[in-house]
Order: sequence, then structure tokens, then C-alpha cells
Amino acid sequence: MEKMTELGLPEAFVLKMQTLLGDEAKKFFESYDDVRRYGLRLNPLKCGGEIPEYVQELKRIPWAAEGYYYDETMRPGKHPFHEAGVYYIQEPSAMAVAEALEPKSGERILDLCAAPGGKSTHLAGKMAQKGLLVCNEIHPQRAKILAQNVERMGISNAVVTNMEPAGLVDTFRGFFDGIVVDAPCSGEGMFRKDENARSEWSPDHVTLCANRQDGILDCAAEMLRYGGRIAYSTCTFSPEENEQAVARFLERHPEFHVEVPVCAPHFSAGHADWAGGCAKVEKTVRIWPHKVDGEGHFLALLVKGERSEREMFVEEVSAPVEKKAKSGKKGGKNAGKNAGKSAGPDLGDFYSFCEDMIVDQEWLAAEKKFLTFGDNLYLVPAEMPEMAGLKVLRPGLHVGTLKKGRLEPSHALALFLKKEDVKRSLEIGSGEQAEKYLKGETLTIPEEQSQLKGWVLVTVEGYSIGFGKADRGVLKNHYPKGLRKP
Repeated sequence: MEKMTELGLPEAFVLKMQTLLGDEAKKFFESYDDVRRYGLRLNPLKCGGEIPEYVQELKRIPWAAEGYYYDETMRPGKHPFHEAGVYYIQEPSAMAVAEALEPKSGERILDLCAAPGGKSTHLAGKMAQKGLLVCNEIHPQRAKILAQNVERMGISNAVVTNMEPAGLVDTFRGFFDGIVVDAPCSGEGMFRKDENARSEWSPDHVTLCANRQDGILDCAAEMLRYGGRIAYSTCTFSPEENEQAVARFLERHPEFHVEVPVCAPHFSAGHADWAGGCAKVEKTVRIWPHKVDGEGHFLALLVKGERSEREMFVEEVSAPVEKKAKSGKKGGKNAGKNAGKSAGPDLGDFYSFCEDMIVDQEWLAAEKKFLTFGDNLYLVPAEMPEMAGLKVLRPGLHVGTLKKGRLEPSHALALFLKKEDVKRSLEIGSGEQAEKYLKGETLTIPEEQSQLKGWVLVTVEGYSIGFGKADRGVLKNHYPKGLRKP
């Protein structure tokens, strides 16, 4: 373990930052005594253009369109809006990454190191449920958390995979319009809020991370189409993982160049001298905690140049024959161990549910294809290629479970739907009734809506939070047991 200074920081880190920052180091270290800034980001998939009253008085984060600072005493994670996916709690500086990539509706986007989901859900909000978003995480437990957050935010066009980056390359070679690589790093930018990051740091760990980042970036380069862009980010200060990582990448991939991200005016420029005088890194971004209200971050926008005529000819004559999608085997515990199969005749139960509950049936399945894994029915983005060989935790929007003669809708579908999408909904407010609902308790339906019968979309101040089943003035609670509050 590295020797610590009076600041509680590794001694070698302090010496390194003093060397890098010179006279500015004093202000940098003083920032460790400043009050931490907390952020939340509104979910446009839920809110559209409206700002909930709950956050209207909060200060805006200047570089994030839906970002707001909040005081620690506010505790937005305890509000029902959090469970309804109205917002995502995210460190303010981290919001710059999705802003830099600027994903567009209809594009193919990859978040390569995605857990716990802050950047994935940010990207999804900008894509407006169009196109394909692949969210990948190598660690199984973190991938499960990622899948839960994707579901909570009501995202329908996302596929969550649990793969090493290299394991995705053959399926997605030259496929994506944009890729986020929020690379695993030495975490120096998190020292102010994370004591574990301080205790685990060492110069050797910095070197290890830098080598790992090179490999991840190389995989990303192979999966990006010509003209596409990579938003590379870390939450560390080490040049080895930042400017030098970009300079090494450009040496290995001369077809790429660096562009200034749209959020750059809010931050400092990269340091060419920290990358051996590489002038291109001056277009990268440094986020310093003593200069902005946020933690430490680094960001580079790497753009893959257009193909030459020779490259297009070589690619055309050597292109493999396109494979037809195969029907998968019977679904098991892990959806991604098979390619999935057409839902076939079971779709009758789906359409019966839609006829009873959904206002516009064609809209729900638009630009999607059906997959079943066991008894579970999914709507998968049409852009998603064959998934055979991939470990997939969430192959799209989980619509529900097919049972004898009926479809039992999923919690994911409830969070995806809006009040105007359904024929029956019940508003419970954000107070005592919402608290009871989140605990899994049965609710009494107000007398004026006592005629409700069947599946009902439950809303909190207009935002969907789950399903219930109404009968004789009583709402049976269908909030998932694993999510219920004690």
C-alpha cells in the first residue's frame, strides 16, 4: 500500500500532481476540502420537455442539457420519481461524455464499459427510443445492475451484453456509428469521494490500467464504421491513461483524428506536452475539480476518417456472405446463450393484451422484432444482428411472460409506457399511497374509479411506476418483489 500524506492521498500521487501542475497544484489540493457537488439528470424518455416541479428550483449543470445540481440533504434517491425512472443520479462531470458523443435518433451506438449505466441511460435519452443501443459490461454482477438501470429508465431500444470487448468484435465489426469507452482506470478523479480509490492506487496500477485501455480502444476502433466517432473518457488525472493513451491510439490507428467535443468550452484543454508534444491532444478535454463543480475527468472525441477508394474496393471483394438469423434453442436461464426464436403463434396472447390495454398496438411493436426466451417475450430493436454466441442479459424490451392463454406484462413494459399509451391508469401521487405501493401493499381504488378492472398502469404524478390489477375497488400490487421497499 502506498504511503499516505496528511491529505489522506498517496504520497506518490501528490508528488506526481505537483510535478504536473506546478504552481496550480495548491488550488488543486485545496479542492479536496471543498463540498462535493451532486447531480441528477432528467430522463427525456419520461419527462419529454417538461421539468418536474420537484427539480424546478435546482441549479442547471451548464454542460448537460438535462443535468441539475442538488444538495445532499435533498436525497432524490428516496423519492418515488427515482423508482419511476424520472431521473438518474449521476456525478456532474460524467454527464459530459454522452454530450460529447452526441448520439442521434436512429443511430447504432455502443457503450463498451457501461456499468452501472449512467452514460448508457444518458445516450438512450438522446436517441429517443430509435436505433440500437448496445450496453456492454464485462463483470457479471455489474452487468445485472446495468440491466436494472436500463429497465428503470424505460428504455426500449437497448440490448445489454456481458462480454469482454474482444468478444463483441466479430459480431459488430464496422457496425456502430458511435461508441463510448468510459475506460476502467486508476480512479484518481474519484479520490475526493471514494476512499477505496485512494487506498488501491499505485504507480503500477496506473500502468496496468493504461495497457488495458489500449486494448479496449483497439476493439472499439474495429467496431466503428468509417466516419463514426469514439468518446473516450476516464475519471483519472494520469497522462499515461489520458493524453498519452490518445497519442498511442493515433499512432496505432492513423485513420483517426481528434475533434473538439461540443462541451469543450466549459473545460480545460488537454496537455500536448504531457503526450510527448502531440499537438492533436490539445483538442481533448480536462475536467479539473478546482475549476468546475464536478470531479476529475478526461475526455477525447476520436473520429474515424472516411475510407479511401482502395479500402472500399478491398472491403467489398473480401466481405463475408451475410448470415441468415438462426432459430435458437429453447430459452434457458441466460437469454444470451441462444439466438432467440420467433415468437410465432404465441403472439396471439400479446395482441390480446394490446387490444385490451394499449391505445396504439402498431406503435408498440414498430421497428422491433419479436423474440422469446423460454416463456419470456421480448421486443428487440430491428437493427440488432444475430445474437448467437453473445451473452445477453437483456435482449431488448421485456414485454412479459407468456402463460396459458394470456400475457402477464412485465415491470419493464410498465416503465416504458406512458399514461397516454394505455386505456387504464391509476394516479397514486408521490406520498403515502406511493410508499405503500413500493412496499408491495394492496391499494384501495378511489370510489370514482372503482369500475376499473384488469391490468392498470400505476402512475406517480403522471409518471409510470408499475402495474397493478384492479377488481372490485381493490388494486392488487404487481410491483416486483425484488424491488419492494422494507
